[in-house]
Amino acid sequence: MNRFEAEVRARGLMTFAHIDHAAGAAAVGLSLRPTELLIFGNAKGGTPLMELGQTAGIDLPLKALVWQDALGITWLSYNDPTWIAKRHGLHSETGAAVSILSCALNQMARSATKSLRNGGK
Repeated sequence: MNRFEAEVRARGLMTFAHIDHAAGAAAVGLSLRPTELLIFGNAKGGTPLMELGQTAGIDLPLKALVWQDALGITWLSYNDPTWIAKRHGLHSETGAAVSILSCALNQMARSATKSLRNGGK
C-alpha cells in the first residue's frame, strides 16, 4: 500500500483516507488478515463524470484495496473507471476521459507491484 500511495501522490492525486481494516478489527477484538483501503482522486477527473451522472459519486473518489489472502499472497484490487462509467450509464459520453483514468490507474498499480513481480527487485 505504501508503494501504491506513493504512486498516487507522485501523479498529483489527493489521498482522502487510508483505512486499515485489520487495525479496526483488532480494536474490537477481532482478527482480520492485512486489509487496507486507500481513497484517492482529483476533482478535475471525477467532477466531469459526476456532472454527467451524479450517481457516480458513490464510486468516486477512486479506491484501492490491498489485502492478503489465506495463503499470505498480497493483492491490489480496484474498480476500473471504465466499469464505474458503465455502471452509471456514462460509457458513451466519457470515453476518452475514462480511458485516460483507466490507463493511469493501471500504470500506478503496475508500478506499485512491479518489485513484487520481479522477485523484490
